[in-house]
Amino acid sequence: MTSPGPEREVNTDDETSESEPGSESGDSLSDVTIRRAERADLLEVLGIEKTCFTEPWPYTAFESFLDEPGFLVAVNEGNVVGYIVADVMPNHGRDLGHIKDIAVTPEARGIGLGRRLLQRGLVSLSFSGAALVKLEVRVGNEPALSLYRKMGFEPARRVPSYYADGEDALLMVLDVDAWQD
Repeated sequence: MTSPGPEREVNTDDETSESEPGSESGDSLSDVTIRRAERADLLEVLGIEKTCFTEPWPYTAFESFLDEPGFLVAVNEGNVVGYIVADVMPNHGRDLGHIKDIAVTPEARGIGLGRRLLQRGLVSLSFSGAALVKLEVRVGNEPALSLYRKMGFEPARRVPSYYADGEDALLMVLDVDAWQD
């Protein structure tokens, strides 16, 4: 599937571990359910997208990923508080997973939700046959880079002027078999 534009870096400000106390609102990971995205979730996903990114994807972009097993939402008390969009493409016998977009609402940050969404997305990509997973991240997005490194992603190359504002992206990859060990 073609991406609607440059893929997103994680926007979770997720520097804490899952075992740390919840955010100011008292939420914790035990209160959050992660499941496949449904059509009814799209307006909330779009709202998070517009809150987190200066160049948000349009509604139709999310709609086009509804059938992807890697489009997951995190739900707390009936509200979507985060999401991940990922898919798998054939790639010369080693299918390639691609994390395209991931974000968490500002109110739900700091409890490890970005990490949990990423883990669940990677499991979904693995079950869908991905041997490798790639993503793009802004070179200046230290929280995202830290999270991705902790999850086992390694930098593959720098992509000059990847984002509309001219910032470079770092293409990072993860070997799924090594990650699962």
